Amino acid sequence: MKNQKFGRIIMTSSAAGIYGNFGQANYSAAKLGLTGLSNTLAIEGRKYNIHCNTIAPTAGSRLTQTIMPQDMLDAFKPDYVAPLVVWLCHESCQENGGLFEVRSFWLGMRWERSLGSIVRQKNHPMTPEAVQDKWDKICDFHNSSRPRNIQESVSLLNDVLSQIESEDGVSMNPTSYDRSVASGGFDSSKIVGHKLPTVEYNYTHLQPIVYALGVGMSTKDPDHLKFLFEGSEEFCCLPTFGVIPAQASMLDGGLSSVPGLDIDFTKVLHGEQYLELYKPFPSSGKLTSEPTIVDILDKGSGAVILLDVYTYCGKDMLCYNQFSVFVVGAGGFGGKRTSEKIKVTVGPPNRPPDAVLSDVTTVDQAALYRLSGDWNPLHIEPGFAALGGFQKPILHGLCSFGFAARHVLKQFANNDVTRFKAIKVRFAKPVFPGQTLQTEMWKEGNRIHIQTKVKETGEVAIGGAYVDLTSSSDKPSAKEPIKSDLVFEEIGCRIKEAGNQLVKKVNAIFQWDITKDGKTAMQWTIDLKNDSGELYRGPARGKADTTFILSDQDFMEVVLGKINPQEAFFSGKLKLKGNIMLSQKLETILKDYAKL
Repeated sequence: MKNQKFGRIIMTSSAAGIYGNFGQANYSAAKLGLTGLSNTLAIEGRKYNIHCNTIAPTAGSRLTQTIMPQDMLDAFKPDYVAPLVVWLCHESCQENGGLFEVRSFWLGMRWERSLGSIVRQKNHPMTPEAVQDKWDKICDFHNSSRPRNIQESVSLLNDVLSQIESEDGVSMNPTSYDRSVASGGFDSSKIVGHKLPTVEYNYTHLQPIVYALGVGMSTKDPDHLKFLFEGSEEFCCLPTFGVIPAQASMLDGGLSSVPGLDIDFTKVLHGEQYLELYKPFPSSGKLTSEPTIVDILDKGSGAVILLDVYTYCGKDMLCYNQFSVFVVGAGGFGGKRTSEKIKVTVGPPNRPPDAVLSDVTTVDQAALYRLSGDWNPLHIEPGFAALGGFQKPILHGLCSFGFAARHVLKQFANNDVTRFKAIKVRFAKPVFPGQTLQTEMWKEGNRIHIQTKVKETGEVAIGGAYVDLTSSSDKPSAKEPIKSDLVFEEIGCRIKEAGNQLVKKVNAIFQWDITKDGKTAMQWTIDLKNDSGELYRGPARGKADTTFILSDQDFMEVVLGKINPQEAFFSGKLKLKGNIMLSQKLETILKDYAKL
C-alpha cells in the first residue's frame, strides 16, 4: 500500500467492544483493541493515502442464528453491511479513523466526549469530594465534543490551566466550549460583511530585513543581498512581506470585536492563505489594512472564517490577503459548507516536478520569524507546545509559506519582485525548526504549482499551492508611465465619496484592461456591487459584468472627450466583453467622477 500510495483498511469491531457484553470479556477486549489499532494505523497511514476505519456491525450469521429469531436474522443480513464497507474502500472516500455502527438499514458514527468540568480550584488541593460535587457535569453529554486526535484532546489542558490560574472555582462550562452557542449563536447575516477595525502598520527598512532573515534569506547567497542590505541599489521587500501588515487584524484581537462571533480563540488554526500584490512593497512606509469577514462556513467539525484584508499605502492599494481561519469545534450551526468567495487551492500536475529547491531551517528559525509580529508561544516555549500535543515548538505556517514563495521567485523569476503576482497555499502538516523544507515546482505558463515537503519525513507541509507570476513582457516600461492610472485613482476617490448611492444606481462590476504596444500593461476593476463600492488594481475577483480593452492613449482621449466611446468601439479601438448594455451606466462615472 505504501509503494502504490493508496490503501483502504477496514477493521471489524463489535458492539460488545464498544459497550461490553456479559460473559465476553476476552472478545470485548479484542474488539475494542481493534479500534485502537485502527486509529493509530489511520494516523500513520495518512501521509501515504492509506485510510483505516472500523465498523461495528450487528449481523445475522451462523454465530448468532441460535440466539436470534429468524425475522431478526433476515433484518441483519450481511448484505446490509457491505455497502458501507464498499464506500469506505472507495478512492473518493476521505474518511479516516472513523468508528461506525451498522445495523440492518441504519448507520451511525460513534465517539464523543462530555464537556466535563474543572474539579480543582486555585491554591486548593484536588479532592474526591470535588469530583463528587462535579459528577453530574462530568457525566453530562449535552453539547458533547469529539476531539479528532490526541493534539486536540490534550489542547484542552491549556484552557483548564489558564482558567484555574485566572480565578477560583471556575466550572468547565465556558461559552467558548459550549457548542450550543455555536449551533444557535452564529448569525451569518450579522457576521458576514462585518468590517473589523482598520489597522495601521508603520515600518522602516528594518522590518523587511528581519522578515527576509526569518524566511531563510542569507548573506551566503549573493542574490539575497538586495533583501538584506538597506544600502543596496536594488534594496526591496520580499513579496510575501505583504502578509505582515495584514495579519495584525487577527493577531490584535480584531475578530473578538465581531458581534455574534463567539468563538474559542485557543481553537483557532490557520488553514489557508492567499496573497495578491498590485505593486511592489515600498522598503519603508505607513500602511493601513482594512479587514472584512466575507463568509463563514460550517464544516461540521469546525467553522471556517474567511477574512479579506486590503492593504493601502495612502490611496494606493498594495495587496489583498485572504486568511482562511479554522475554528475547531465551532461547526454544526447549520451554515453552508462552501463559498464562491474563497480562493481555491489547486493540485499539482500528474508528472514529476520541473524543479526542486531545498533549504534547511535553523533550530532558531521560529524564534527569528516571530520577530515579524507573530508572538504565539506555541512557536518557542516547549511547555506551551506540549499542551498543544507537540513534542517541541513548531514553525509558523507563514514562515514555511515565505520559504516556498522565495524558492519560486529564485527559480522562475530571478528574484525579480516585480514579476510576483499572487500565491495561494493550504497548510497541511506542522514543521519543526531544524527540518529541511523541500519545494517541488511545476511550471504551467505563468502559474507555478508548488508542494512543500519536510525532506526528513516526506510529509507534505504545504499543499494545493501555486504562485502566479507575470512575464517580463507584461510589465510597462518605467520610463513610460500609464496616464490612465491618474484617472482611475480619481475614480476611486469619487466612488468612496458617492458610497452606496452609486452601487444602487449601477450594480455592476467593470474590468478595464489597459494596453501599451498591444500588450496588457495594467488592469483595474470598478466593483459597484460590493457594499459601498470600490476600485482596485488587478482583474475582477469575481466575474466581471463587462470588460473593456483599449490602449492607454485611447482611454485618455475617451475620458477627455476627444473621441466618442461609440466611435472608439466601431473603429476597433475599444473592445468589449460581457454585457455591453451595462457600459452605458459608466457615462455618469466618467463624466462626473474622472475630471483631472
